[in-house]
Amino acid sequence: MSFNDVDTLTTLNPNPVFNELQWVIQIRKTLDDDEDLGDETSIPFIFNVPKILMLSRPEAYIPQLVAIGPYHHWRPELYEMERYKLAAARRTHKQLHSIKFQQVVDNLVKHDPRIRSYYDRYLHFNGETLAWMMAVDASFLLEFLQIFSLKEGKVLSEGSSRTSQFVEYAGRKSVQNAIVRDILMLENQIPLFILKKILELQSSSAEEGNELLFMILMNFIKEISPFKMTPNFPHIQVMDHAHLLELLYHLLVPKSEEHEILENEDQVETVAPTEKADANLSPLRQLLNVLRMMVSSLKWRPLSYAKKTLTSRPVMLVVKLPWTMIRKMPGLSILIQPINYFFNMDTHKSDGDNSNENSNRPPLIEEITIPSVSELFNAGVKFASTKGDISTVAFDPKTVTFYLPVVSLDVNTETILRNLVAFEASATRGPLVFTRYTELMNGIIDTEADAKFLRNKGIVINCLKTDAEVASLWNGMSKSVRLTKVSFLDKVIEDVNRYYGSRWKVKLSKFMKIYVFASWKVLTFLAAISMLLLTTLQAFCSIYSCSSWFDVKTSDFPFTPP
Repeated sequence: MSFNDVDTLTTLNPNPVFNELQWVIQIRKTLDDDEDLGDETSIPFIFNVPKILMLSRPEAYIPQLVAIGPYHHWRPELYEMERYKLAAARRTHKQLHSIKFQQVVDNLVKHDPRIRSYYDRYLHFNGETLAWMMAVDASFLLEFLQIFSLKEGKVLSEGSSRTSQFVEYAGRKSVQNAIVRDILMLENQIPLFILKKILELQSSSAEEGNELLFMILMNFIKEISPFKMTPNFPHIQVMDHAHLLELLYHLLVPKSEEHEILENEDQVETVAPTEKADANLSPLRQLLNVLRMMVSSLKWRPLSYAKKTLTSRPVMLVVKLPWTMIRKMPGLSILIQPINYFFNMDTHKSDGDNSNENSNRPPLIEEITIPSVSELFNAGVKFASTKGDISTVAFDPKTVTFYLPVVSLDVNTETILRNLVAFEASATRGPLVFTRYTELMNGIIDTEADAKFLRNKGIVINCLKTDAEVASLWNGMSKSVRLTKVSFLDKVIEDVNRYYGSRWKVKLSKFMKIYVFASWKVLTFLAAISMLLLTTLQAFCSIYSCSSWFDVKTSDFPFTPP
C-alpha cells in the first residue's frame, strides 16, 4: 500500500459494512498471538467517555478538527486534516535512516494485537489498515508536539524548514488550541510506544530517541498543564504510561497509596476511655456533668447549697435518664433541636458505633458542600497559593489558612479537565482524586466575586475573558460518574467546615435563618401568644386602673383619650 492508496482511504464510506470473514480472521490471529501479550497490555487504557459525562458537554469529548486513532477516524467532518496528516507522514518518511515508511507499517502490523489491546472498544479494521492509520497519526502527532518544543529550540533542527507549511497553519492560535484540545481527548489517543518506535528509527540510537521523546512530551505538558508546578518535572519513565492523556494525569495527580498511609498514621491516636464515654453523652448530660464536677471541686460554704442541689438525686436522675426520654418531655422537644444546633453538638456524630461503618460508605451530597470563597473570607479564612499538584491542597487551623495550588485557566483548560475526569472515572478503580478536586473547586467558587478573589490571591491565573467565565467553568464540572472519598481532600473539607461552623457569627446567622425566619409556625405561635397577652392586659386595664399600678399620671401624656 502506497501513500496514494492511503489517500483513497479518506473517501471511503464512514460507516463501512461489517466484514464477518475479516472478523473471524482477526479473532483467529489474536488467539494465535496471545502468548506474545503481556499482562500489562491485556488491560485497556483508551476508553469511551462515560455517557453521563458525554451528555453534559459533548463538544469537550468529541474531536472537532482532527482525529487521532480509530474511534473517530471515519468522521467526514474531520477529513480536512487528512492532507496535513499525510504531509507529516511524508516528512517522517524523508527523515528515516535508510528505511522506507512501509517498513514502519510492517513493524506495526506485527504489534497489531498489542495495539488493539490498548482500546476498550473492538476495532473493525484489518491489521494493515490499523497499522497505516497508527503510523500516519503518530507522524502528525509527533510533528505537532515538536511545534511546541520549537519555542525552546529543543528539537532536531533537521526537517524544521520542511514543516513550515504546517507550522504556519498550526501557528494560528485558534487552530493550535483546537488541535491541543483534540489530542488530549480520551477517545482520541494512540499508544505512546508507536511514537517511540518512529523516533528510534529517526535517531541514531534507541537511547537518543527515548530522550527526544521525553523532551518533546515534557515541553508540551509544561505548556498545556493547568497546574503551574515547579520548573522541572520529575524525570519519569515515559513508556510506563500508555498514552498522552494518561501521562498528563499521573504527572498532576498524586498516588493514592501515599495519602492512604498518611491517613492511617493520623488516625493512630490514644483516646482515654472517659473521653470516649463523654463523646457518646448527650449535650444536656455533658453540660450537667461539667457543672457538677466544677461545683464539687469548690469548697466555699455559700456554694454548698448549689453543690447539694447538683448532686441531689433528682438532678442525678436527670443525668442518668436516657436522652430519648428527655427529648419527649413536653416543651423540651421543641427547644432541643435549636439548642443542639446552636451549640454545634450534632447527636448523629456522637454515635461511636457507627463511625467505622460510615467511614466506608460513599459520601453524601451534604458532605461535599463547603462554604464559598466569599463566605470563608468573611469568616476569617485566609487563602494562599502553592506551586505543586493536587497534593498541596491543605488547611492550617492554627493560621486559618487555606492552601490551594496555582491553576491556569484558558480556552483549552475545560476540555483538559473534563477528559482527565473521564479518564480517571474509566481507568481508576480507587478514589477519584482529580474528580474530588474539581468538586472542591466547584464548591468554593460560586460567583464571579469568588473567582476574582482567587485571581487577586494568585491562585487562579485567568486567561479567559472575564471572571464570570471562570466561575461558569468550575460550576459546570459538577457531573461525576460516582461519589468517592479521598482521604486528604476530605480532611481539608472537614477542617474548613468545622472552623466555619464554629464561628459565632455563622452560628447566629444560620440559627436565625433556620429556626427564626424559616420557622413561620414558631413566629405565628409567638405572635398569637403576644396578642393574647395584650388582649388580657387590655381587659384587665379596662376593669382596674393600670395607671395607679405603674404610678403613671395622665398629665404625662400630651393628650388624653376622650
